[in-house]
Amino acid sequence: MMDAWILDTVRTPRGKGRAGGALSEVRPVELVGGLLGALRERGLAAELVEDVVLGCVTQSGEQGANLAKIAALWSGWPDHVSGATINRFCASGLDAVQLAAAKVAAGMEQVVVAGGVESMSRVPIFSDKGAWFADREVARKTGFVQMGFAADLVATLHGLERSDLDAYAARSHQRAVRAREEDRFARSMIPWGDVLAADELVRDGMSAEKLAGFDPLFAHERSEALARARYPELGDLRHVHHRANSPSLADGAALLTIASRAGAEALGATPRAQILGWANASVEPVQMLTASTRAAHKALERAGVTLADIDLFEVNEAFAAVAVATQRALEIDPERYNVNGGAIAAGHAMGATGAILAMTCLDELERQDKELGLVAIAGGAGLGSAMVIRRG
Repeated sequence: MMDAWILDTVRTPRGKGRAGGALSEVRPVELVGGLLGALRERGLAAELVEDVVLGCVTQSGEQGANLAKIAALWSGWPDHVSGATINRFCASGLDAVQLAAAKVAAGMEQVVVAGGVESMSRVPIFSDKGAWFADREVARKTGFVQMGFAADLVATLHGLERSDLDAYAARSHQRAVRAREEDRFARSMIPWGDVLAADELVRDGMSAEKLAGFDPLFAHERSEALARARYPELGDLRHVHHRANSPSLADGAALLTIASRAGAEALGATPRAQILGWANASVEPVQMLTASTRAAHKALERAGVTLADIDLFEVNEAFAAVAVATQRALEIDPERYNVNGGAIAAGHAMGATGAILAMTCLDELERQDKELGLVAIAGGAGLGSAMVIRRG
């Protein structure tokens, strides 16, 4: 039995990831530090924590210099608490949780805090000028395409109609509104003072009919040339994604306390869930955003459960085509899939999203009195991660 347990979960609301967003004046170190403080206020003895593992995608400027360790110092945590900041693109936050689980399950450490952060208003996407996208020779050789274009490619290759994608996105928006109105995230969401108490990007009145009026956004000549070279059978490429069926950029942070059973006992804490298994995966980098399906199958096998055993699924909405393709590939009942909406409605704070998915899944398992959840996310360059949790 895997000796890795989730004790507590906290996150900020997600703010608009641009100038003027509610969290755009908040430094990334403050976002993480505020949550570290919240964990202590909720009873976590920081002196028993051995490491902080943080996912963050754009590690430059205010998000550089090992933000995990610096946030712990900034928050006044004991000097012995270590820190590591990792990058697996959009899967970073979930991978941080999985790394923490591996450390405690292996007996290396007893208590680890893990999660992610991204301030996309203050540290814009691609501002780190990574070779994958900023060096044209590297981009061509490694198959870099614009991510919205990759989502259009997924839709084309999987035969997904825009009407299906808009219907899915409208449902995500409507479910997010319902979750906000019913305060379903109350256990994990920590209001940011008087600034922001709920996810800022959630919008009322988003119907499939309204979404049908949005213009496509992601035609990209160089990406298309590369895609046609990789997929000569492609035929007509359909541009079906727009700003209302794509994830908006967001600011936010999320943290989970992960411990062994002995660590939980030392803290005097009752575990909320057990982490049963996890996996990462990778697929062809031009299509890019489909590795969550492969990672899910691997995680299920390693956890010793089947798709039929899973009560709830939280899969990142990395564009509507990705969410729909994953749902169809895994044959998931819509009533068990992203039941509180997702990144299309509430925003994508890249390094934090995977951790947010994990806590959203756990909160909903508790609300519905269900047992097993699967969390999965795809990321850039074909990466993906998945994790299976069991409540109680």
